Amino acid sequence: MKNKLLVLTFLCFQLCIYAQEDAWVYLTDKENVATSIANPISILTQKAIDRKAAHSIGIDERDVPVNENYISQLKNQSGITVLAKSKWFNAVHVRGLETDINVVSTLPFVDVIIFADNNLNAKGASVETIVNKFELESVSTTFNYGDAANQIEMFNGDDLHLANYTGSGKTVAVIDAGFPSVDTNPGFDRVRNAGNILGTYDFVNRDTDVYTNTTSNHGTLVFSDMAGYVENTFVGTAPDASYYLFISENAPTENPIEESLWVEAAERADSLGVDVINTSLGYKTYDNPNYSHTNADLDGNTTYITKGANIAFEKGMLLVTSAGNSGANGIAAPADAAGVFTIGAVKADGTYASFSSVGSTFQPTLKPDVVAQGQASYVINESGGLSTANGTSFSSPILAGGLVCLWEALPNLTNAEIMQLVRESASQYTTPDYFLGYGIPDLSLALQTGLSVEEVTFNTSKIQVYPNPAKHTVFVKLPTEIKKAQIKLYSVLGRKVLDAKINTTQSKLNVEQFSKGMYLLKIEAETYSKTIKLIIN
Repeated sequence: MKNKLLVLTFLCFQLCIYAQEDAWVYLTDKENVATSIANPISILTQKAIDRKAAHSIGIDERDVPVNENYISQLKNQSGITVLAKSKWFNAVHVRGLETDINVVSTLPFVDVIIFADNNLNAKGASVETIVNKFELESVSTTFNYGDAANQIEMFNGDDLHLANYTGSGKTVAVIDAGFPSVDTNPGFDRVRNAGNILGTYDFVNRDTDVYTNTTSNHGTLVFSDMAGYVENTFVGTAPDASYYLFISENAPTENPIEESLWVEAAERADSLGVDVINTSLGYKTYDNPNYSHTNADLDGNTTYITKGANIAFEKGMLLVTSAGNSGANGIAAPADAAGVFTIGAVKADGTYASFSSVGSTFQPTLKPDVVAQGQASYVINESGGLSTANGTSFSSPILAGGLVCLWEALPNLTNAEIMQLVRESASQYTTPDYFLGYGIPDLSLALQTGLSVEEVTFNTSKIQVYPNPAKHTVFVKLPTEIKKAQIKLYSVLGRKVLDAKINTTQSKLNVEQFSKGMYLLKIEAETYSKTIKLIIN
């Protein structure tokens, strides 16, 4: 009888869980938009304002917070629990009975409601379904990198350290599951003693405790690959960067709220002036199968978290994300986003790691973008010792730290330009595939290329590109010492859209067929190379 009661209790519990639906409530407007944009310090930190200005990123309505009065009214609705909010989407994530959520649609400030369960949405609605958590991994200046040497030397990140680019002045947000012992672990003494952990927040439990109020050590292991330091034994790839540690993942369960919490964390990162976000999380399958993504959903545009990631890219941040550990079953969100730099995994010898998720034609850009060591990667564990771990959760931060150092060395470049430099430096840039993407990067080569581009970019007397912005035609006037050149035009997402030859008599390019936006125009001659930003209106 006792066992039957237990089974009955469990079934009732399951029915109660599935009776409660998750949904996004999109709001009609915000308050004081014009005033807030005119006085950005009221909604953003000075560092965020400076970062946007440096990269010509506009401050717009998406930076204005959600109307708190609307949120209060939603909280007062019968049967509704408010779990998360997004200023970028002007949306609130709620949970409740389907009938109670539908009542909310009658409120005058509610624009549209989208359920996580696609079956509950009206036919033709723009649905953003959601999905699974971080992949499960098996945890088995001059630096002495010790055991961590191979994983940084693979992409020549140690060359950047030798040039004194160790992440100083750059800010990183690590959005993950939990960071136990980071506040006491000797492996993090260097980053703590330098005051480089700038803040913490647990978006799941709504408090600042990310060290003890956690059910996972995943974030600790991930963070160690960027910021960990043990003298003569282990060095993270960006040991002198500054960090925010955010929890968005509730490790024991799989629910769409985790996607919404990630977007909240990304918005917080943007408002704090963060340069780089590392996300070793992925979403494809939920406990409630009605919420799960299909492969077709992973098209770089559909899921809630992917949409948020693309906005974060537009805001000027560099988003580095693990491809996932699903092998041939494919990548998860937000790794499908065109605005995300997706990292696959290789073994210590540089060959494909069989668990690393494979890209597909569903994604709008080639995925993964590049790869780094993710099998037998060294990490600092909770006790301060070293362990090896398998997963793209580790190839992502290992390379993310290197990209932080590269951006420190090339501060005038945008996030898109950094991504393209790294792709072009990679081992199979001319023959990419869905397993390794463009291959293993060479950050030393990327730095050399970037420095040469910056040098000629600032010498405007040598070459002229006009008009810029352009509408129909672009003229490229070569200096007298250059008779011919190769012109390549890339979208900001790294896709080559034009490849042409010019000379002193034929220097006109037709660009009217391209969509409006920013492009990278690369001019290559025998002894000359220059990349500039071209705007097409």
